[in-house]
Amino acid sequence: MAIKQLTAIELQKKTQETEDLLLLDVREPFEYQHASINGSVLMPMNQIQQRLNELNPEQQTVVICHHGIRSQQVAEFLEYSGFTRLFNLTGGIDSWSLQCDASVARY
Repeated sequence: MAIKQLTAIELQKKTQETEDLLLLDVREPFEYQHASINGSVLMPMNQIQQRLNELNPEQQTVVICHHGIRSQQVAEFLEYSGFTRLFNLTGGIDSWSLQCDASVARY
């Protein structure tokens, strides 16, 4: 099953319509401090496997990184681990900054 891709605009709409939505940011802490989406949770890619029990496989989860590459890899790992309600933010936080929230710094 392919991971559903969300554009920044689609994610913005989804955050306004959905309460039970986890924005899982898998970048490094220095990246997250520089730029993040309000309400997102930081769990760096290299910690996902050890921290898997902190995540709910039933919750809608949008995986976020800088440009959408790392987040796609994490989403595929989560799918393999039994998660079924997954989305990847296409273009990552960079697209979010360009299309939805210019106050989020680009890097």
